[in-house]
Amino acid sequence: MESLALNTEVRLAVAQCFRTLTTSTDTKDIITTLQTLHSYLDEGPEGRTTSVQRAEFRRSHFTRTLQFLVSNIQADWLRSLTAAQRTELWDGLFLKGPPEQALLVLMEGIGELRASTNLDHLVSITEKFLQSGRLAELLWSYCLETGPSDSPQLRETLLGRIVALPDLTANRLHPKNKPLFLPQQYHPLLATAMLTALERTCQALKDGTDCSLTFVAQTLGKVCIQGHSGLVLAVMAPRLSACTRSDMVWQRVCWKLLENVPQQWMESVLTGLVQAVSGPDALGKIIGNLVLTNKKAQFVITHKLLLLQYKYETQVLRIVLGYLAADRERRPLLIQVLRSVSQAWANPSAVKHTPLEQQLYVSKALLLSVSLLRDSELQELRSELLQCLLGGMQSHLDSSVVRIRRMGMVVGECLSSRMDINNTKLKFEYDQDEESQELLSLMTPIAGGEPEAEPEAEPANGVDSPQETGETTPSTHNVSSQNKSNTEPDSDLDSDDELTPYDMSGDQEIMEAPPPRYLRDCLETLISSEDAGHVELSLRAAEGLVRKNVFATREISVQLTKVLLHMEDKYSINSFLSLRQATMVALTVTDSIPVIQYLTTEFYSLNYSLRQRLDILEVLALAAQELSKPINEKRNPSMGIAASTDLTLYPGDNPVHWRQVVEKRIQSKTKRLRKGATQPQAKATPNRYAPVAGHFFFPLLSNYDKPQVTFDLLGGDHLVLGRLIHTLGLFMHLAINAPIAAQMGCALLDFVWAVRYHVDQMVRRGVLFAVCSVFLSMPSQNLLVDLSDQLFETRTWLADVAEGDPDADCRSLAVQSLVLLDKSLKKQLQDHQALSMEP
Repeated sequence: MESLALNTEVRLAVAQCFRTLTTSTDTKDIITTLQTLHSYLDEGPEGRTTSVQRAEFRRSHFTRTLQFLVSNIQADWLRSLTAAQRTELWDGLFLKGPPEQALLVLMEGIGELRASTNLDHLVSITEKFLQSGRLAELLWSYCLETGPSDSPQLRETLLGRIVALPDLTANRLHPKNKPLFLPQQYHPLLATAMLTALERTCQALKDGTDCSLTFVAQTLGKVCIQGHSGLVLAVMAPRLSACTRSDMVWQRVCWKLLENVPQQWMESVLTGLVQAVSGPDALGKIIGNLVLTNKKAQFVITHKLLLLQYKYETQVLRIVLGYLAADRERRPLLIQVLRSVSQAWANPSAVKHTPLEQQLYVSKALLLSVSLLRDSELQELRSELLQCLLGGMQSHLDSSVVRIRRMGMVVGECLSSRMDINNTKLKFEYDQDEESQELLSLMTPIAGGEPEAEPEAEPANGVDSPQETGETTPSTHNVSSQNKSNTEPDSDLDSDDELTPYDMSGDQEIMEAPPPRYLRDCLETLISSEDAGHVELSLRAAEGLVRKNVFATREISVQLTKVLLHMEDKYSINSFLSLRQATMVALTVTDSIPVIQYLTTEFYSLNYSLRQRLDILEVLALAAQELSKPINEKRNPSMGIAASTDLTLYPGDNPVHWRQVVEKRIQSKTKRLRKGATQPQAKATPNRYAPVAGHFFFPLLSNYDKPQVTFDLLGGDHLVLGRLIHTLGLFMHLAINAPIAAQMGCALLDFVWAVRYHVDQMVRRGVLFAVCSVFLSMPSQNLLVDLSDQLFETRTWLADVAEGDPDADCRSLAVQSLVLLDKSLKKQLQDHQALSMEP
């Protein structure tokens, strides 16, 4: 009953304060009311309220009071206070009492208020909240378990506000965000608050007080999982290393802290910690035998950091493996790691398919693990290491990549030297570089482990003050500027005006690296290299390698074609387009059917630009022209289309060129009476195009009427349609005398018939060129047999085009098509009459 009466008394007093602040206009009453609210937060025997009343106010009414103040931040009574009174009475309420409640109310107010002086007021209070150490008080209250008996949802909300405060304020205040709220300042401040809470925990444990590190561990895990482990652990790791070096209480506190980190955040904490500590001894003092008790930690330390991720420096490998080797209970895990790493290094599939950087990382882990073995352990693992050595050496030496072969040689030398098999050591001849020297140095263990960094003198607030940094930087700059100015007059004495300049007009740029000799090296460089010189060398050498090594080309032809098709000129390489086109043509000629199937399929695929689709047509057209040359024609296979620096013109771009071809064909079919000996008729010779003509032709006719999201052939993409018809006409023209020519001619005539009245003149030119190609390439007997129903309509349409088409080129092509059609029909009629007159 007594507690209920006290609760009622506090509730009524708070309600009376709210009414006074809402209705009163007297400044004295306002000040008295605010002082009354302060009395529920003041500690000490001289206070006007009892400890029970203060506890009830903190538990049930503090959040409501702060929310009331924020909702009345625009009230007249607040403006009637002086600046000093507002800072002491209004702002002071946010800086006393339970810090977790104040932080939640402040962040809620910042999120709700619009840009105004009121928002600036709340932001300034939040800055004071952080600068006065209230974050450390908040964490310490949860360590003592004196915080509110909150729900998991409320704790998760509080964790989110603490960790994501820079993001929340940036989204709300940008571009007027405060420097203290930036991650570069806030997260070190949070790290200092956690260190303060841990330090108080150690002192409380020495005094016999029980503490809980659950909330601090959750805060550490959440801030690390959000990507800020570098900023936080850069502050915490040196301090923890110094404190745990000789203090067992600190060691136990750190072990408990990491044990309480939630499993889903354990990986981010450990990966940040191994990069922040100075050596394996420091890591062992901080995390203890966590890998033996926590399965997640064991997986991260013994597997993920060594085999799955390879972005870390060699120092991280030294720390992780040195940590496993430093304790007798953890050494079995070192043996387990050695077995896993040796199997990964010797796996032939991994040598072929994993990135080279990962193979180098695994090689470093293997050498470090072997160097940390004791002689007795080495004797037990001798057979396994020997099997790893033999299998891994074979896989590495069989590789066509120079770095992989060199890596295998270095690791083989180191392993054979460490195992000392029958007093014999492997020795290879290879060019030593920084990579091989680093691998060799890993077999020499550093005495006593990595040297521990000396603990630096701590600043007063636990983190370096940005103001101090900003003050010292200009002074250093001024000194260097003075030194520079002092040395400038002396430079006049060394004037080189009298020296004769050396003639460098005939100098040529020297390539930094030799061109690749293997086609697969070109592929790897084009896929993964960021070096402009290597990319250019590979692109220039690719065509020659494709034409020289047919068997190697057929293994990776489709993959290399895909890379080239999607490749962009990121480095402004001279003649990039012609080099890329020439290589794709060489691939199509060398391994025709797979590459043709890939290109014709991708032509109608999604997410390709019109430029890429035009590139496909150009490559197919040039490849068909090269394949159509007679087989017995002598030509240098290494000479490609990249001899010219400009792109090869697309056949349909120059109608005059095709009119000349058609006119030449007409003249060859025209009978003339003349004197003298006639020229001998050209002999028909086989070529490589006839067997694959159908693969070029028919897939491009399969999906022309199916509009895609980014590609509508029969809609607005007139340019691609015109190029496609020209390309199909070229395929038809090159297929003369081929067995499949009649079938191609029927299909092509059906296709172009639907677009013969297209509005775009380029499309109409393409249609007429395709019709000319059909009449030129199809045998005369097939014209009457297969196209008898269409010939009359086609002739009528050609006559209309020849008379009424607005484009002169279309009219000319129509006339030539009519001449071809009439001559074919006349020839077929003469042949028919000759056959009928035979007895």
